[in-house]
Formats: sequence, C-alpha cells, structure tokens
Amino acid sequence: MKKKIAILGSTGSIGKTTLNIVKKNKKDFEIILLTTNKNIKKILKQSKEFNVKNIIVTSNYHFKKLKKININKNLKIYNSFKNLKKIFKTKIDYSMCAISGIDGLKPTFDMIKFSKNIGIANKESIICGWSLINKEIKKNKTNFIPIDSEHFSIWSLIKNDIHKIDQIILTASGGPFLYKSKKFINKAKPEDALNHPNWSMGQKISVDSATMMNKVFELIEAKKIFNLNQKKFTILIHPKSYIHAIVKYENGLIKLLAHDTEMSIPIFNFFYHDRSKKIFSKPINLTLLNNLSFSQPNIKNFPSLKVLKSIPKNDTLFETILITVNDELVKSFLKNKIKFNDISQHLLKIIKIKELRKYIYKRPINIKEILKTMNLSKHITIKFLKKNA
Repeated sequence: MKKKIAILGSTGSIGKTTLNIVKKNKKDFEIILLTTNKNIKKILKQSKEFNVKNIIVTSNYHFKKLKKININKNLKIYNSFKNLKKIFKTKIDYSMCAISGIDGLKPTFDMIKFSKNIGIANKESIICGWSLINKEIKKNKTNFIPIDSEHFSIWSLIKNDIHKIDQIILTASGGPFLYKSKKFINKAKPEDALNHPNWSMGQKISVDSATMMNKVFELIEAKKIFNLNQKKFTILIHPKSYIHAIVKYENGLIKLLAHDTEMSIPIFNFFYHDRSKKIFSKPINLTLLNNLSFSQPNIKNFPSLKVLKSIPKNDTLFETILITVNDELVKSFLKNKIKFNDISQHLLKIIKIKELRKYIYKRPINIKEILKTMNLSKHITIKFLKKNA
C-alpha cells in the first residue's frame, strides 16, 4: 500500500530533494499535499508530475494568479493552512515540514495532528517553538524525526539510549573563511561568505555557516529535541563535513555517524526508517576517514559562539530574539549595508538591549506570543542599525 505524504515547502531545496526521492520510488508514495509561498510555476509543474490534487499557496497575490491560470479542474488550490481539515480526513503517513524561516512554525504545528510521522527541517520552528510543538506531538501521538543532518545523525545514534549519554559532538565545517586571514575576512563581501566549500545552500544559511551562527542554532535545537543539558554538547571543526555527529556513552563507548554531504540521505531515511530500502550512495571515502582533522573552534575567529553562554536552561523567548536579530543582520550584510564582522559584534550588543532583556527568561505561551516577540526584535534591530550606520 502506498504511503500518503505531504510536503510543506515543496518548491524549496529540501522540498525538491524530497520529491526527487519520491520520483525514484513512485510505487511507494502518494502525495496528498504540496505547498509554496509564491512559486506557482514550480508547484503547478510538481502537481502535474506527481498527480497531486491539493496545493496551498500562501501569498494572496500568487494564489489569485494561480487560480486564473490553472486549467486542471481536479486540482484544489487553497490560500491558507486553515484548510487542512478539508484536505485530511484521517492521519497521513508522513509529513515533511520544510518551509523556511519563522513562517514555517504555524504550518508545522498545525500539521502534527494530521500526521503519523512528521519530519521537521525548519530549525526556526524547533528553536522558537519546541515546547509547543513537543506538547502537540505527544498529545497526538505523532512520531517526530529531525531532518537536519546533524540532528538526524544524533537521533540515529542514540534512539533509546538517551539517558546513557556522556557527551555529544556537533561537527562544523568552519565555512569559507576557516583558512582565511583576518585581513581578508574584514573585507569579505557577500559573495565570499556564500562560497561554502562543501554544501550547496541558500544565502542565509551560508552566511550563518561563515559566522558559525548555524552551529549555535543547531546546538540549541539539539538541546531541545533530546532534552539534554547544554554541558553535554561540544562543537568541533571538521572541514570535510563527513562526520555529522559523535556520541560518547557513559560506558566508554563512542559512536559516530558519517555520510556524504547530501541531504537526500537523512530525508530518504526519514521515509524508510522503519523498513529496509537501499539508496544509491558513493563508496566509503577512505581518504576522508584517514584525514578527519577535528579541531576546537577559535572563539576569536567565531565570536558568535559567545552567545552560547547566554542560552537559558529552559525554553524561553530568548531563542526567538536570537533568531530574529541574526536574520536582520544577515539581510543587512547581504545588502552590503554592514561588514561581515558586524554581524557577530552587533548581535552580541543587541541581545543585551534593555527592551529585549525582559523577554529572555519568559517562556513562550503560544505562537502568537512568539510572533509578537519576533516583530519587536526586528524593530529594535532595524533601529539599532540605523543608529549605527
């Protein structure tokens, strides 16, 4: 019997990779829903290729435009995730939540009740709203699997051994500036920061990799998902990005997980985690295994890591502030309005502003409160940037 699935954010990188896996295994899947914000040309093509009968286009302008040009009478087009009840009468087998940014939080939350298994590739959803998401997952008895390569690797290694963990190591490539001089980094342009040595990624996450803010976010994400003390986590530089996680157990055993820099591998294993299925992959790279080259990150080269000292023990609105401030600073850098080094320096200053400090120890009650905090953080960051222009 075919597995019924939904892909939220089907026109993005993770969404397209997911569809490539479905394409190679069409006999195993039936896609019930695809969604996009405004890429109507792409989602229309996807719906035809995979015979999908339901799509959601959240941009009102693009929704109206698609309604006018669509000639497929069997295709139902919706403008909001409020229509999920119309689409799903019973739980489907798998949902891939890959909408980028904070816009993915509410759809991810709403999709839980309609899913037997949910994969979340949206770090903002987990970082800002994990306490709400986790509660909804337990309430609906939905099986959750993280999709980011590091978190999927940790999940694969520990599974039922969560209380026997001594240490977890997250690996970081070091980004495009790992071997560059301070003089070069000081003058770095957006195109330099986007030139990642290993991964083909979007602009935002590529810059986060260069500052290593992505690893800060991944550590926060891992701390929440696996409900472990932050002290159990360590970040190591691993330029080849072949090892994605290392777990040391209390009994002295150490496990590590390696795979090529292909997001298709964790996504494939999300769908096939409960049964045997082979994916085409490259042979084991002995050259990489013989030259793993781990090292401690230099805090002087990656000042964003100082943020780790400020992370509260429990879930709070601090994470929403951190995500939002960083987003605005990266946008400003990509527009050549601030220097690369300003991203980290401004971030460390902005999160200490009095107007934001009062939210740092406040637990998020609902999604509305998270969005309110996001808007405030955005406003204060923009104000800061104008003042320091």
